Amino acid sequence: MNMTTANSLETLSLPVLGMTCAGCAVSVQSMLAEQPGISSAEVNYATQEVTVAYNSEIIQPEQFKKVLQSVGYDLILDQVSGKEKQQDIQREQFQALKKRTIYAAALTFPVVVLGMFLMDMPNANYIMLVFTAPVLFVFGRSFFINAYKQARHGKANMDSLVALSTGIAFLFSLFNTFYPEFWHSRGMHPHVYYEAAAVVIVFIMLGKLLEENAKSNTSSAIKKLIGLQPQTVVLVDGNGQEQEIQVSAVKQGDILRVKPGDKIPVDGKVSSGNSYVDESMISGEPVAVFKEEGKQVFAGTINQKGSFQFVAEKVGAETLLAQIIKMVQQAQGSKAPVQKLVDKIAGIFVPVVLLIAICTLGAWLLFGGEYKLSQGLLAMVTVLVIACPCALGLATPTAIMVGIGRGAENGILIKDAEALESGHKIDTLILDKTGTITLGKPLVTDVKISDNQMVNSDTLLGILLAAEQQSEHPLATAIVNDLRIKKLLRLGCLTSKVLLEKV
Repeated sequence: MNMTTANSLETLSLPVLGMTCAGCAVSVQSMLAEQPGISSAEVNYATQEVTVAYNSEIIQPEQFKKVLQSVGYDLILDQVSGKEKQQDIQREQFQALKKRTIYAAALTFPVVVLGMFLMDMPNANYIMLVFTAPVLFVFGRSFFINAYKQARHGKANMDSLVALSTGIAFLFSLFNTFYPEFWHSRGMHPHVYYEAAAVVIVFIMLGKLLEENAKSNTSSAIKKLIGLQPQTVVLVDGNGQEQEIQVSAVKQGDILRVKPGDKIPVDGKVSSGNSYVDESMISGEPVAVFKEEGKQVFAGTINQKGSFQFVAEKVGAETLLAQIIKMVQQAQGSKAPVQKLVDKIAGIFVPVVLLIAICTLGAWLLFGGEYKLSQGLLAMVTVLVIACPCALGLATPTAIMVGIGRGAENGILIKDAEALESGHKIDTLILDKTGTITLGKPLVTDVKISDNQMVNSDTLLGILLAAEQQSEHPLATAIVNDLRIKKLLRLGCLTSKVLLEKV
């Protein structure tokens, strides 16, 4: 989340709760954009965030929250830990959805068996009714609640389609269960569609479950980047005493000590001591960089064998690591050019589907045969059902989020969604240094000894090992590791399999 001010307008990014489809994103965006004092509102469904440009003299974020709550959504206004709260809530919702899906599937199974194979069994319709009702109105009640909230404001989303399709199928079946003579008197058989209503609810819930799982996995890239920063640091006070504090408590000008193997907590400048620091997560360069007094160090990089003190210069959101994390989050939240087209389609998608469904029913009533009403209702329900997943509005933002997240996991920072979309046009790739395509860990490949040496090769290699063991340089470490392995091989302490594992 971030906030800026320009020309009396403030821009605020806030997590949104309750969005279940691209139509929801359009609904949130339009509801906010209609409010006085809001210049623009842009919703990203994949990251579940809304960015609002508004005049704080006319409207406040608390009013955004009330507006969205009236339609069935919610906002998290916490500027410090809003994203973490959103993830906690989504994690709880995922577990609750998982349980509801399992229970709904368990009740749907006997309904499908009865409806497909044992429909002539006595009281089959009543049994299916008993099993189907809780699937729709207990485990799937959120679809109907959200559809109602949308309808109150003249809006519609995917929940509206699910509620309409399953609700009509259930009510039609309910009527035919208790009043079969209405159709018998007209020479027709009263069909029921309990299994269709129950199966649709279960499949949609399963789809949402898979979608939420995919979203939680794509956030792992951000979590890994955040994990590069240690939680605690060693603070050195004016008397030279050391104490361990939380990294969030570090202030500019504090003197911090970094021990061998520790991650550097914030950006700063070395004040005493020296060491080699692995900066591959920033530069891609595999060889550690020597740091001495006056040299810059960066948060998230890893100290090697030495110990040093440094002065904290940039903390919190100002560090280079924080800026990288922010870039990845912004890129994940950006919209590709094709997404603009998707948003336009999503805005009219539900009304168009409803119109097609009504036309389908009308066509059956006008030109249908003996069972025109029954067949017409089934056809209308089918039109509503097949539109429910809304793959068009879901695929693009999710693909962008996954692509940029996987890139970050592998050390590739993608500027925005537009760059990702145009990536398929790349025909030439230019790298400015070998470090970006190496393992990031120097290894010895060959050892060549001159024939005219005064001592044998084993003695010479032993001297080299003893000398290099005193050095902290990354290349010295590679040489030492190689010589140790060769020595153990000569002694028969290592098998070739173990050697391969070590390499």
